Amino acid sequence: MELKDIRTEIDIIDKQITELFKKRMDCAVAVAENKKQTGTPILNEAREEQVLDRVEKLGGEYGKYTRLLYANMMALSRELQYEIINGNSELKTIIENAESDLDSDSAALNVACLGAAGSNSHIAAQKFFPNANISLQKNFDKVFEAVSDDRCGYGVLPVENSSAGSVSRVYDLILKYRYYIVGEIDLPIEHCLCSIVQTDLSNIELVVSHEQGLAQCSLFISENGFSKKKCGSTSEAARTVAEEKRINWAAICTKEAADEFGLKVLDKNIQNNDNNCTRFIVISKKPIITEKAGKVSLCFSLSNRPGSLYTVLSRFASHGFDLTKIESRPIPDSQFEYMFYLDFIGNVRENENNRRMLCALSEELPEFSFLGNY
Repeated sequence: MELKDIRTEIDIIDKQITELFKKRMDCAVAVAENKKQTGTPILNEAREEQVLDRVEKLGGEYGKYTRLLYANMMALSRELQYEIINGNSELKTIIENAESDLDSDSAALNVACLGAAGSNSHIAAQKFFPNANISLQKNFDKVFEAVSDDRCGYGVLPVENSSAGSVSRVYDLILKYRYYIVGEIDLPIEHCLCSIVQTDLSNIELVVSHEQGLAQCSLFISENGFSKKKCGSTSEAARTVAEEKRINWAAICTKEAADEFGLKVLDKNIQNNDNNCTRFIVISKKPIITEKAGKVSLCFSLSNRPGSLYTVLSRFASHGFDLTKIESRPIPDSQFEYMFYLDFIGNVRENENNRRMLCALSEELPEFSFLGNY
């Protein structure tokens, strides 16, 4: 058979499948109306497993593909049912009532970030909030606490570096507090080796920095045979070296931090990657979705079923979402159970189908938090 003839036959079959799919979705509407009247839960995992097992057998040699097709179809059916039964879900209300103006230029804002003056977080906060009062905190926990007790309206935190990867502690705190992410900024990172003015590079035996700074400059540290000492931030490292006044100690920090604490730059651009960049996020207790919002963040846990993660991710794929980040973090006080953090490209206010899918997930997953669209 010629390719064009095969494609003609496929077109005929697709038309038949589409008509049957429409009939199946009509049945889903009828099911939803029945469940709405009787108060029956939308998700019935036992029933879905029975259907999937049955169609897999019916699929014969294509059984596993048939199972995947029906798993996705039933997920779409649930989305439609959630819209009918829970038209005004909590997530839908959050999205519709979210503010649309971040007002980042306001001089009345108090913004928390890590480190002393000259830290990378401080620089990122100043770039995002050029006129705000920046409140410098000793660690990531304190940044969240400053937002929690309303001393600061926003917090600026690093979440990912192009060389060293994710900042795990920040993700743990995101999952603990479930505050909204309302903005982000990418900051090129240039690390310098800095010490007291009496020191030369040949004197250095120990370097001090935040664990991310040490990781991002690991090759330079290894090549020079330096010992390492962790501290709370790169700017704290600069302060420590300035206060200790040890000729064999140096800080890995920004040039701004070196200037702030009167240190001499012994070497610059010592990071492993010339294109070293860190992504910073802005957190808030209230949701804000601006007109330019183009990235969605959320977290969720999964039921203990084979293929449950695949099933969720396939729903994002079916809606055309471009997944840019997935991070798993252990759930405290649990045995090998995890929360998943996701970033993907999209705007929840522009596409009703996308919003409907997220609302459905928020209802059926064991845990689900919409962390923002920014």
